[in-house]
Amino acid sequence: MNERFNAPLAEVDSFISDAINNEVRRQAEGLELIASENFVSEAVLEAMGSVFTNKYAEGYPKKRYYGGCEWTDVVEQAAIDRAKELFGAEHANVQPHSGAQANMSVYLAAISYGDQILGMNLSHGGHLTHGHPMNFSGISYKVADYGVSRETEQIDYDELQRIAEESRPKLIVCGASAYPRTINFERIGEIARSVGARMFADIAHIAGPIAAGLHPSPMPHADYVTTTTHKTLRGPRGGLILCREEHAAEVNRKLFPGVQGGPLVHIIAAKAVAFGEALRDDFKEYQRNVLKNAKALAAELAGQGLRIVSGGTDNHLMLVDVFMEGKGITGKEAEKVLEAAHITVNKNTIPFDTNKPFVTSGIRIGTPALTTRGMGEEEMRTIGRLIAEILHAPQSEDVRRKVQHEVSELAARFPLYPKRLKQRAPEQEAMGAD
Repeated sequence: MNERFNAPLAEVDSFISDAINNEVRRQAEGLELIASENFVSEAVLEAMGSVFTNKYAEGYPKKRYYGGCEWTDVVEQAAIDRAKELFGAEHANVQPHSGAQANMSVYLAAISYGDQILGMNLSHGGHLTHGHPMNFSGISYKVADYGVSRETEQIDYDELQRIAEESRPKLIVCGASAYPRTINFERIGEIARSVGARMFADIAHIAGPIAAGLHPSPMPHADYVTTTTHKTLRGPRGGLILCREEHAAEVNRKLFPGVQGGPLVHIIAAKAVAFGEALRDDFKEYQRNVLKNAKALAAELAGQGLRIVSGGTDNHLMLVDVFMEGKGITGKEAEKVLEAAHITVNKNTIPFDTNKPFVTSGIRIGTPALTTRGMGEEEMRTIGRLIAEILHAPQSEDVRRKVQHEVSELAARFPLYPKRLKQRAPEQEAMGAD
């Protein structure tokens, strides 16, 4: 065997090794406020980096197309059992590589090509896979959409009922990627049944609060439920499908061999670890803190003169109108100036946005990652003030340097992956200095 086969990454490929070390440092020294991101535990990282990455395992536990799957079956069955317990589901498929592939499998299982669907408008907080014309969902199916009202910036369920009666969809898709309020899954289920449609809930963003009992669950009302595993669930990047037993066989067939081949067994092992973590009481406390932190941060930003879309938040995220009808800056500019101060957010459209999707009038902010680091409401108020300082003086280098210094001090109080941080060489330190 080549002696380099057992050599560490730093010796085999220092270029990639340095990039990884720099990313560890970026995450540790900045403030991560992207609502769809989180920090996994060392245990989840260990499972992701395990030798299960070597294993091909097409099929499902006890029904494989490859030999040598006895331990693969153990970890996949553990992931299935834990997911079912976590969400109270009759069936779970833990193989989707992503939320988009989980969603594609549901569409293929639930309806036929060209059927009518009804999903939430992307610009009002929905997701690409809920019927956007550039996505497979919009290309493959007839689409009607619903959104929020201008007055409340919250879902108008009466209007949703009207649109459902008018469009007569075969499938109603609910859930969101940028909606800060509680979703009334029970009402959507009633609407779906009233028009003879199936209900599909994509809970990618709110899976953590749902698992902790802090947001109403769609499980009693929906035929199909999907989620990613890496946002509020705090697991590896991947997807998950939950459904009623009557749909299980068709969902499994549409996932494999329908849209995927061999599963990523190392990721499934990491999902099993994350689901096990989510079943513990401390995970429920973590989710309570995520929601409290979001409310505290939104209140501080509002107090600093920034407009919070819909007036607040019920979950882990908030949308901030930074454009304010031309009196502020664009979301694109806000993302850039905040990143320069080591505060990471993402530009995001807001309901009835007048700016283009790559420019936007808003930013999306979430609290899962910083809550994982142990930050609480006091830190959220500090962060709200720092964000406002940057957004109120986006061209000021003095403000940027001041905020960057405070960010560095705050991040240092809540260490992240300390065993993985590598000491930078003097020349790297000089390059990174202002």
